[in-house]
Order: sequence, then C-alpha cells, then structure tokens
Amino acid sequence: MAKIGIYGSSFDPITNVHLWTASTVAHRCKLDKVIFLPCSNKRKDKEIKTKNTHRWNMLQLAIAKDKRFIADSYEMEQEGWNIYTYDTMKYFREQHPNDEIHFIMGADLLVDIGAGLWKRGDALVAENKFIVMARHGIDMLSTISRSPILRNHDDGRFHLIDKGLAMEISSTYIREEFAMGGEPRYLLPDACYDYIKEHNLYQK
Repeated sequence: MAKIGIYGSSFDPITNVHLWTASTVAHRCKLDKVIFLPCSNKRKDKEIKTKNTHRWNMLQLAIAKDKRFIADSYEMEQEGWNIYTYDTMKYFREQHPNDEIHFIMGADLLVDIGAGLWKRGDALVAENKFIVMARHGIDMLSTISRSPILRNHDDGRFHLIDKGLAMEISSTYIREEFAMGGEPRYLLPDACYDYIKEHNLYQK
C-alpha cells in the first residue's frame, strides 16, 4: 500500500515554495508520492489567464527530477467549474483503491471547510484524510474544536504539520515581478524561469 498526497493549486507558475512544501510534507508524513493537481482554468473563484499548456509544461519541468512527484491533469481537463474537492478525492480513491490518499491543504482552507463554506464539506471530511499545513495566525487545534464538521471526525484523519519555516512567496508575486520587469529568478525552478522568458509569459 502506497501513501499518496494530493496537492492542488493553480501552479501559475509553480514556485520553489510549492516544491519545498511538497518535499517537506512527503518527508514528514512518509508519503510515497505527491500528486500535483493543477486546477481548472474555469474556476469561478480564480482568474487564470495563462494557457493550460503553459501551466502544465512548467509543472512537468519543475518535478522532472524528483521520483516522488507526479502531475495529474484531472481537474485541469474538466469542462466548466462543476467539480469540487469531494468529487476529486472520490476520483483518486477509486484510481488508487489499495492506497492511502491524503488531501494536502493549508490551515486557511481548514477554517473555510470548518465554517461550512465548501460544497459537500461534511462528506469530504467524513470520507477522507488530510495533511494540514500551518498558516500564520491560525490555531489549527482550535479551528477543529470550534467546528462541528471537523471535531466530530477528529479521529486522527487530520495530520497537522508546521513546516518550521514561513516561506509564503506566492505565484501572484512572481507574476507581478515578471509584469513589472522585476527579477524573480530564484523564486522558481530555473527551467520554469527560462520557459517563462522564452514564451513571454506574465507580461503586461
């Protein structure tokens, strides 16, 4: 049985912090694989202007040298934003019936799920396991205890992890730097930096 983490984001672009986070979580939680899951560009809550092809190519370049990391285009290929994390996790559990699947997320998302803001959040929590990464200013234990959705399933399914270092450089910051003629070279993999320059991505 393999232990697998599902790591979703826009990855627009993927950053060194994404990779460091995935590596840290894999090491601390003894994951055999981390599946990088770029989201649909049709999400209502995110404005993604970069073509899927570019996001996918950069992701492949970034993870090519780490055998623990694989990419999956499941959400990216969905027609329209009618897909929810509950459906995504059900899909991966069906794809890996003999493995242990974990959803990797930040503590900010734990707060939203606990507040009932996620579609089918109760069922999502009831049927899955989670690796929750600390976020500044969020008390994860208190978040769980205050939410009926979370505390009634607090049977070990929440693996709370403090990465030990606050590295929060965002994809937004990198996009803005490229747009303003900045120099974010060492915030993302060299191959992705070169790809962005070659294809003139994130320009005004």
